[in-house]
Amino acid sequence: MEHPFAHLKTEILDLAFERRGERGGFPVILLHGFPYDPRSFDVVADQLAQNGADVIVPYLRGYGPTRFRSDDTRRSGQQAALARDLGDLIDGLHLDRPIVAGFDWGGRAACAAAVLWPQKVGGLVAIGGYSVYDPRVMASVPDVPELEARDWHQWYFQLERGREGLARYRRELARQLWSEWSPQWRFEGQTFEETAASFDNPDFVDVVVHSYRVRYGLASGDPAYESMETTLSARPLIDVPTIVIDPTQDAVMPPLSREGHQEHFTQLIDYRLSPAGHNTPQEDPETVIASILDLHAVIQSRSLSL
Repeated sequence: MEHPFAHLKTEILDLAFERRGERGGFPVILLHGFPYDPRSFDVVADQLAQNGADVIVPYLRGYGPTRFRSDDTRRSGQQAALARDLGDLIDGLHLDRPIVAGFDWGGRAACAAAVLWPQKVGGLVAIGGYSVYDPRVMASVPDVPELEARDWHQWYFQLERGREGLARYRRELARQLWSEWSPQWRFEGQTFEETAASFDNPDFVDVVVHSYRVRYGLASGDPAYESMETTLSARPLIDVPTIVIDPTQDAVMPPLSREGHQEHFTQLIDYRLSPAGHNTPQEDPETVIASILDLHAVIQSRSLSL
C-alpha cells in the first residue's frame, strides 16, 4: 500500500513526513520509535484528521525516505538531535504550538523539545512518560537485573558485532524486538513488512548504533548539540499540558504510578493506563486518539477562559 509523503528541507535533513487532515486544523505531530515507523500511527492519524486535526507524522532521521543533506553530517541519534529535528519541523511547517505525541525515540524527542522550547509545544502526550536522560547516570547507575536483561539489544549495539548484526539482520532483529516488547500483540507478516521497508534507509544502522552508544557514554555526541545536551542532562521539569499513557503490557518498561510521573510534569492533566505493549499507538489506537482529543479540549478551554 502506498503512503504519500512530502519533504521539508531543514539545515540538516531532507525530512520526510506524511500529512492528513485539513490545513488550518489544530496541529498534531505523531512521533514513532525504534524499530517502527509512521505505520504505528495510521489509525490514530486517520481518526484525528476526521476530528479536525492537521496531522503530521514524520519519518525520524535514519528511517524511510528521510535523508541527511550532507555526507559530512554526523549520523547522530542522540536525544538533542531528535529534538532539533522536531523543532525544525514545527518551524518549517509554521505550526502554531502543536500537540506532540510519541513513544520510544519519538517520546524522547517530544519530551526533549518540550524541555528546550516550551513556547513551541502546545501540549504533550507522553507514551511511557518522561524519557529525557542524563548520559552520566545512564553510564554509571545499573538497573535491577530483570530490567537490564530486557535491554539486550542496547548492550549488543555497543559491539561491532552488534553493528554488523543490525546491518545484516535488521528485519529479523526488529521482528524479534516487536515480539518481545509486545507479547500479546498478534501482528501479521504484512503489518511488519510495511514498516520494515523503513529500515532500508542507508543511515539506519549508523543512527541506531550511535543512539544506543552515546546514551551510555561509549560514543561522543555531536558538538553541534552540546549546549542542548547540557540542558537536557539536568532532566528539567516539563512545563506544558501533558497526558501520560502507560502501556501495561510493555515488556521494556513496567508502568509507573501517577505519582511517579507527576514529579516530571508541572501540568499533568491526566495519567492513563493502556492494555498494550511497546507499540502502543498501533496496538491500542483508541487510548491515544482519546488522549490527544481530550488534551486538545483542555487546551482550548484554557485559551477561551483567558
